[in-house]
Amino acid sequence: MRLIATTCGTHYHIETFEGDRAPLVWDVVVPPERLAEVLHPEDTLFVPCRSPAQRLIAVAETIRAHLDGGGAVVAMGESRSDLWLPHVAFTPRPTNWWWWLEPGAELGVEVTAPDHPLLADLEPRDVIWHLHGHFDPPAGSEVLVRDAEGRALLYVDTVSTNGRMVVTSLDPCFHHGSHFMPATTRFLAGFLPALGALVKQERSWTRSPSARTART
Repeated sequence: MRLIATTCGTHYHIETFEGDRAPLVWDVVVPPERLAEVLHPEDTLFVPCRSPAQRLIAVAETIRAHLDGGGAVVAMGESRSDLWLPHVAFTPRPTNWWWWLEPGAELGVEVTAPDHPLLADLEPRDVIWHLHGHFDPPAGSEVLVRDAEGRALLYVDTVSTNGRMVVTSLDPCFHHGSHFMPATTRFLAGFLPALGALVKQERSWTRSPSARTART
């Protein structure tokens, strides 16, 4: 059981996978084009923020086969996962980059399942930086983070394939690697070790009783 990450060689991918400010939990880091060579059915695939969608589209059949075989995929934000993952419905939204400069401003992001094994080491403030869009998850998915209108920003789908998909519009790797938005570094500090522990079966993929279940 390994945690496999794709890299497209950007500065923020290099900082995330090789720098000393984020946990280095990776077993293998490869370009997307090498996934067919290295990906095993028991592996978890991590696709980092702002990966060029066309490079993932080119290996979409490999990723779908991985899910069909019971594998797991973690798709981070701004990589257009709706174009290369099955059953993903994404709606982009304009981004207010400077909302936090407005007195009394609130982004309205809510962690709906703070006890979920992926989020148990995070504080609510660790998921708040920007909004890029929301998802309409398949019925039965667990919504772990939502926006002010109740729409999914991070969810877990074990119902639409034989595997597990963790899908989010949050893009911590980009901001962490760009040294922009400290919350994103805190997010990775909590999220990545939790993901690594789940991959190694040091934690269990239990459903959170407080998670919102998608109904549509």
